[in-house]
Amino acid sequence: MILGIIPARYASTRFPGKSLIDIGGKSMIQRVFEAASRATRLDRVVVATDDARIADHVRGFGGEVVITREDHPSGTDRCWEAAQGITNYGLRITNSEIPSSFSFLLPNYVLNIQGDEPFLDPAQIDELAATLDGRVELATQMIRVVSAELLHDPGEAKIILDDQQQALYFSRQAIPFLKGVDPAHWHEHHPYFRHVGLYAYRVDVLEKICQLPPSPLEKAESLEQLRWLQAGFRIRLIETRYESHCIDTPEDVDKVLRLLGH
Repeated sequence: MILGIIPARYASTRFPGKSLIDIGGKSMIQRVFEAASRATRLDRVVVATDDARIADHVRGFGGEVVITREDHPSGTDRCWEAAQGITNYGLRITNSEIPSSFSFLLPNYVLNIQGDEPFLDPAQIDELAATLDGRVELATQMIRVVSAELLHDPGEAKIILDDQQQALYFSRQAIPFLKGVDPAHWHEHHPYFRHVGLYAYRVDVLEKICQLPPSPLEKAESLEQLRWLQAGFRIRLIETRYESHCIDTPEDVDKVLRLLGH
């Protein structure tokens, strides 16, 4: 079973209530939920939120909601709490009902679907889910860097890979350094990739990474996935052709709509 979870909180620092903003007649969270529901490889899709306004809205358009705590430091932690209440048998269980040994009930994998990408393509979810064969611990996506502007943008996480498409490192810097080449042309001389933020977790690994303390590399780069790498977990990278169009600020709404021709 592959469970899709859309973490959604109301108290966004840069854009409070962004899950509920109207985009072409539908809320952002509804657009994300409907796109995820069209993915053919997900067995179930739920919204994980700590806010009654979001929960009521999702139920209003027929979506499923799991209520989570307010104090989660990341969407990964929110996914783990939500996953514990969803079983392979279509049941919902509360913490008080969870037996002492219940891992056999949990989904095999959880996909963390970003709740701020209203034009997410279901095929992007399916191409990531297709790689989840039981051996993959963690997986995410990458896209080729095609400009110096993106390559040197610290807001974009770049990736170094091994020969098996496993992540060696993520950085806000452009890596590797190309000696003797003008940085404006690095992307023309070496294949660079940047991170696209769908995550897949094998459920036993999700439990373990949510118990890890922040690592020095994570703190240095402010990239959560470095905590997992530093602890020895393996992250499979899947190349995608689908761009990430996140909405982080009110200004991003018009920007994304223009990019997509809406």
